[in-house]
Amino acid sequence: MPGNPLRDLPSVDALVRSPEAAPLVDRHGRARSVDALRRALAEARAANQAPPLDALVARAAALLAAPPSLRPVINATGVVVHTNLGRAPLAAAALERVRAVAAGYSTLEYDLDAGRRGSRHDHLSGILAELTGAEAGLAVNNNAAAVLLCLAAAAAPGEVLISRGELIEIGDGFRIPDILSRSGARLVEVGTTNRTRIADYADAAGEATRAILRVHQSNFRMLGFTSRPGLAELAALARDRGLTLIDDLGSGQLLDLPALADEPTARGSVEAGADLVCFSGDKLLGGPQAGVVVGSAAAVAAVRRHPLARALRIDKLSLAALEATLELYRDPAAALANVPVLAMVAEDAEAVRARADALAARLGGRTVASTARVGGGAVPLLELPSFACALEGGDALAARLRAADPPVVARVQEGRVLLDCRTMTAEECRRIPRVP
Repeated sequence: MPGNPLRDLPSVDALVRSPEAAPLVDRHGRARSVDALRRALAEARAANQAPPLDALVARAAALLAAPPSLRPVINATGVVVHTNLGRAPLAAAALERVRAVAAGYSTLEYDLDAGRRGSRHDHLSGILAELTGAEAGLAVNNNAAAVLLCLAAAAAPGEVLISRGELIEIGDGFRIPDILSRSGARLVEVGTTNRTRIADYADAAGEATRAILRVHQSNFRMLGFTSRPGLAELAALARDRGLTLIDDLGSGQLLDLPALADEPTARGSVEAGADLVCFSGDKLLGGPQAGVVVGSAAAVAAVRRHPLARALRIDKLSLAALEATLELYRDPAAALANVPVLAMVAEDAEAVRARADALAARLGGRTVASTARVGGGAVPLLELPSFACALEGGDALAARLRAADPPVVARVQEGRVLLDCRTMTAEECRRIPRVP
């Protein structure tokens, strides 16, 4: 009967005291070396093997030399706002503002004129009002938090009316009803999945009703026998019944771009009469992760005063990046040129083809027509004409590209690896390594 190889494995204490491990401890310190050696031993046990001491130490050294878990990648997927890859890349102005604020102290919650404590919400209120036509605005840490906070402030513990066709599921299995129920408000479904009329809201509104919530169907569209009231109709009903109208745009946009005509703008919602409008900072806006809230002064003040506002508040680095990004929108041409998401969506396909041609020539591939997507749950039916460098090799090559330095995330289609150049700059194309 064969023996148990695991009996030959040393203890972590014996391993760290061994001569083989001495250089590891000298370089990385005892605590980190012990942790790495323990992980190397755990891997050996899982494999039912007993490698020699030098092999265990080499494995520990490799673990210590591993790159950080969160690191940059090259997005060659053709999905502009790729949630799994960090959504929107930041504009250069936003990166510089973050660096300046992170390097020292800041006016995060300090009023220089008064010489006393201020509020972090004051930094964005004015520019958000300017860009959206709202009376006031603020930001929290993401859009789900923004909607949660608006409901908690405007509706809890009463009822909020929502169309059945808007009870959507967003990424990673998160469902709007599950998130919103945590606000303390009671969701009252009205209408049917495909057709909801203004009368459905009117009939459902009662003494306990506090708000109406409209949720933009960001990541899908219903076609055919469908209807739902316009926002102006909902606003008129809300005013007549003394209710707060909350419009969750999901992605949302500040510029009314022809290519994104299917995606509502924050200004459009404000002008239609919504009391509170919520949208993401790191999707079509092209900024950091944030949930933006704009609306009437009274409604935003109630959101700002709610106890949850502190738990969901935005941090100083995201605030700095968001303010710098918003400043670019004061000049639409500057926003189109300098906000990476907008630039990628609006770029002429022939410019994308030029990058694909250069990449294909360098890597030995060939240029093929491709279809890029906005992503991030925005305009799901929009196809952006694009071009990619096609390489033979399928899933095996895609895996080697992901393991490269820098990692390259591509897509595999019909057995070929496609490096879509709409989501890569010329510099990123030059950095893609030749992988055997």
